[in-house]
Amino acid sequence: MTQADHRTLSVPEGLDGERVDAALARLFGLSRTRAAELVADGHVLLDGHEVAKSHRVEPGALLEVSIPVRTDPLEVVPEIVEGIGIIHDDASIVVIDKPVGVAVHPSPGWSGPTVVGHLAAAGFRIATSGASERQGIVQRLDVGTSGVMVICKSEHAYSVLKNAFRRRTVDKVYHALVQGHPDPLEGTIDAPIGRHPRHDYRFAVMGDGRHSVTHYETLEAHRFASLLEIHLETGRTHQIRVHMQALKHPCLGDLTYGADPVLAGRVGLTRQWLHAVRLGFEHPDTGEPVEYESPYPADLQHALDVIRDGD
Repeated sequence: MTQADHRTLSVPEGLDGERVDAALARLFGLSRTRAAELVADGHVLLDGHEVAKSHRVEPGALLEVSIPVRTDPLEVVPEIVEGIGIIHDDASIVVIDKPVGVAVHPSPGWSGPTVVGHLAAAGFRIATSGASERQGIVQRLDVGTSGVMVICKSEHAYSVLKNAFRRRTVDKVYHALVQGHPDPLEGTIDAPIGRHPRHDYRFAVMGDGRHSVTHYETLEAHRFASLLEIHLETGRTHQIRVHMQALKHPCLGDLTYGADPVLAGRVGLTRQWLHAVRLGFEHPDTGEPVEYESPYPADLQHALDVIRDGD
């Protein structure tokens, strides 16, 4: 059975002249391929009319999309995903470098590549409890966020690391390039997060939301943006993106959460500048502390270089 997730946004000034599929991808966090499919299937309206994917948008135009959501049982489709790197592999865990545009596991409304699908196709055996499409998953990264993450291969590792994430003893370190300069230059954001009251694909700081704590410090301050190191105390969906928007310093390129599309275009970003750089925890078998790192991917490094050169 198929339902639909309806989303509506007004085209901002910075996307003037963009193709419909490109604007759709940037505004709603979809892959360019998925956006083009939705346009071709008639699920996208511009000011109430169906358009071709190459149609150019104008500021103020109303962009509407209905994303089909399947309610049938989810299925893991084994598929090798180009760009997924294996950082570490042993009998209990596999640590990967996740590229942008890849979901961690299948979910309603997502038809693109997944981490669990790649691991299945690559011959990794995941033997843990839970729903079949989420076996071994103890953490998640957004489709538009890249970086290091761990997947458990054994039931023992799954139990130990799931509890470690729950007890907040895992060191989750991100780097984010945000607009402007946070004041103070380092601090803690303690603000509850809940689903946005009007846009169910977004989240927001809400009085009745879930307890959410983000620690940040400025690594570099440039003319237009600041590079932050962020430690997550909690792990809510879109937590860093929501908290940065609440500070009025959204991640560069994050149009869903208030980023300037003109600046994003200037540095060549088509997604939020947010990367999981380090992950540290006690190994579930040995109890010894381990730490894994991921370098910036090419698109984020390029954007940072442009920002540095603009000083």
